[in-house]
Amino acid sequence: MCSVAKKDGKGSTKKNSQLVLRLDKDERDAFVELCKELDTSAAREIRRFIRGFMKENAED
Repeated sequence: MCSVAKKDGKGSTKKNSQLVLRLDKDERDAFVELCKELDTSAAREIRRFIRGFMKENAED
């Protein structure tokens, strides 16, 4: 399997599933705006939350 590099030089990392959730529009807009101000993306922060949540709640 061959990986195609993106224009920015980073390797392609394909995700194989999506999670759809419903949020209040104002809350979603405020979250996305805050992410932009912090130079990150909403998706990145949600993934970070999920990974941290899973780690905190993993059985030893």
